[in-house]
Amino acid sequence: MNLEKLLKYQAEDHELRKIEEEIKSSEEYKKYAQANRFMGGAQEKLDTLDRRANELKALLEEINRRDEEITNEIAEYNGLEEMIKDGGDVGYYERTVRALSDRLRALKAELSKLTGEIKAAGEEYKKFREQTIAMQKQRKEYKEKYEEIRASHSQEADKIKKNLDAIAKDIPADILQKYAAKSKERIFPIFVPLTNGGCVCGMSFPLAQQSTLSGGNVIECEHCHRFVYNK
Repeated sequence: MNLEKLLKYQAEDHELRKIEEEIKSSEEYKKYAQANRFMGGAQEKLDTLDRRANELKALLEEINRRDEEITNEIAEYNGLEEMIKDGGDVGYYERTVRALSDRLRALKAELSKLTGEIKAAGEEYKKFREQTIAMQKQRKEYKEKYEEIRASHSQEADKIKKNLDAIAKDIPADILQKYAAKSKERIFPIFVPLTNGGCVCGMSFPLAQQSTLSGGNVIECEHCHRFVYNK
């Protein structure tokens, strides 16, 4: 393993990372990323609100149907005096009307609650639509600003990328693949010097294992998965 080349590759990569971190720490990038995150889930949220609106609409139609049905049933007892004259059971009629009236009152309370939910859902939908429009505008505005910042660093970044490509020619492909994999895991730096008989993360190595570090060899730390070398 050509340790010198790997350390040189890592040093150039570090400079490229510094540029990326500088860009990502900018207010322009943060605003753009915020808008992107919001818009990423906006359609799903709107679909959820639409489904809820349809559910509430269906419930309202059902309650109105039941209200009309009970009201018609009660209306059938408007001629109570005539029914009594014809020999009807007064107690039965009164109990039936009371039961229907109780059901109607309960239904009216349910309707009142549902109306409140519909109003709240409508306000939430309106508010979210307004937020969505605002975020669409923010994303467009800050995407342009973010791209301007990236463009201002492109010359420097391109120079570093060319240096990386040149150094990579002298590094085995399998080593570069391992480097890239660890980089994706947000491990950096990937190659670190032996420190007090162990890794920078605090993991110690037995003396026998340390002795294998001669000649540019490395040890992969079992704890943080960095490659440890001896200066």
